[in-house]
Amino acid sequence: MASDDGGNRPGRIIPITPVPESEQTESVSLYEAHQKIYTRSISGVFARWRWVLVILTQLFFYCLPWFEWGERQMVLFDLGARRFYLFGLVLYPQDFIYLTGLLIISALSLFLFTAVAGRLWCGFACPQTVYTEIFQWIEHRVEGDRSARIRLDRSGWTFEKIWKKAVKQILWIALAFWTGFTFVGYFVPIRELGAELLAFEGTWQIFWVLFYGFATYGNAGYMREQVCKYMCPYARFQSVMFDKDTLIVGYDDARGEPRAPRTKKIDHKAQGLGDCIDCSLCVQVCPTGIDIRKGLQYECIGCGLCVDACNNVMDKMQYPRGLIRFCTQNGIAQKLNQSQMLKRVFRPRVLIYSTVLLALCVAMIVSLVGRTPLKVDVVRDRAALSRIVSGGKLENVYRLQIMNATEATRSYQITATGMDGIQVLADPHIEVGPAESRWVLVRLQIPYGSAGPGSHKVMFEVVSEQDGSKVIEKSVFLVPR
Repeated sequence: MASDDGGNRPGRIIPITPVPESEQTESVSLYEAHQKIYTRSISGVFARWRWVLVILTQLFFYCLPWFEWGERQMVLFDLGARRFYLFGLVLYPQDFIYLTGLLIISALSLFLFTAVAGRLWCGFACPQTVYTEIFQWIEHRVEGDRSARIRLDRSGWTFEKIWKKAVKQILWIALAFWTGFTFVGYFVPIRELGAELLAFEGTWQIFWVLFYGFATYGNAGYMREQVCKYMCPYARFQSVMFDKDTLIVGYDDARGEPRAPRTKKIDHKAQGLGDCIDCSLCVQVCPTGIDIRKGLQYECIGCGLCVDACNNVMDKMQYPRGLIRFCTQNGIAQKLNQSQMLKRVFRPRVLIYSTVLLALCVAMIVSLVGRTPLKVDVVRDRAALSRIVSGGKLENVYRLQIMNATEATRSYQITATGMDGIQVLADPHIEVGPAESRWVLVRLQIPYGSAGPGSHKVMFEVVSEQDGSKVIEKSVFLVPR
């Protein structure tokens, strides 16, 4: 007991009673342990479309580097030579603006597509989805369907489990390695890359093949839905592009609830039940393991497998399809039909995205069509800024890099303007091979005393003798004091 400052009255005693162990609350972890998802195989319209996109994307990815255009690889981003070949186009680092434009167009396309149709890109064409689907297909063929895989994982290490796991891992590693090899083949000539790997040459090539192979193996084989749920930024900011007229996978609560198991012989309407029989097949087929009946969730990738599963159950129960379907939030709430939902597609957000995207695409096409197949860089010789030569002339020395962006040999002429009496001393015909660059030494001379001291702007003009294309680059001519 304690007293106050005056010492007249005793202080208040606060009792402290320990909490019994039986009443102590348990600590809750802020982190959720990973639980493996065993997806069930399903057949249906959207399952078939997923495999159509898988086949088309992978045929394009694996086959494109092997096609040739003339005497070179059709698509090659040659970082060593700093040349990028896209079909008939030859691009240099100076053409980086086209890559920027392509990235902007891709981003706007994604925004437009998301505003209209939700996350169909994630569900059908995203590389993470595609390779996860392929790896799961291998797993299904080797280990069996969902129930068989669960039993296999829970069983001991029998001979059956060992050989199935070994075969699965071998196939996964082979596919992952081939994927990494193909990806690096877009940056190194793929035929040369194969020979280098077989001879164990090219350190950085080997590293990147193994790196991308390991990334494919880890992401598609083990991480799977965790990439979509925790690592992909698109899943997080998609909500700002959604509205109530965006196409999503939705569950019709008014029709499905209350849900309960039953046989198809029972008149569920008379018993006050909804159409959902609570079979949980929609959860078992979901690649991310969510229950779509709980409403729209950021983990949903819009693959439509739950739609196929539910429609199959509705067919067996002889109920109408569409309990789970692609629709909009307004469509479910207001019971809109398909034509009424389509009328709401052309809303202000969609029109703005479409207009900007169309303008950028037209600008990119016009720029590529009107592109000059010639690049020129001018570098002053810093070792000799200005000097007086025989004949009483003042001379500046330059180095010009002439880059031929065509598939044929070209000859070029160099001229200069900007000062009185300026004269160009260089090769009269400069020949550059197809898709090559060449450094040329160029000397500019003017009569001594024809220009005042300081720097004077001069213009170099490089003209092709074959097609008349030309490039004008500016530089300066230094006159000493």
